[in-house]
Amino acid sequence: MTRAQARPAPTPPSALQRPLAKLLVLLILCVLPAAGAWRMYLDGQALWPLLAYPLASLLAFALYWQDKRSAARGDWRTPEVRLHLFELLGGWPGALVAQQAFRHKTRKLSFQLVFWGIVLLHQLFWLDSLLGGRLSAALLQWIG
Repeated sequence: MTRAQARPAPTPPSALQRPLAKLLVLLILCVLPAAGAWRMYLDGQALWPLLAYPLASLLAFALYWQDKRSAARGDWRTPEVRLHLFELLGGWPGALVAQQAFRHKTRKLSFQLVFWGIVLLHQLFWLDSLLGGRLSAALLQWIG
């Protein structure tokens, strides 16, 4: 009787598996915030959204990197609420890139639900902004 040979462990997928598809998703998700922020700037309302998204994204990316590194070392971790705060402040694009680049926080369902809820909030906010507030007005009227 021969002993069954152990199968080699499956190689983990590349951190950037299907990079073009993921880049396309990122670009599509950035259309409304970019258009809305640009429109605010052109209308003379505010410059800060154009600056906040890149800055918050860089900070979110750095926090994800630090958290991934801390996890690998067994050090104290960045609290999830802090990661979500930077996503909420406009850093969700950087967080999305970091999740894919570092393969970090991609499997925890509760974390992903909050993350994608934040992305959805940003999309709805900018869609409403570009529509002149009609969505929020209709919602307020419906609520009563």
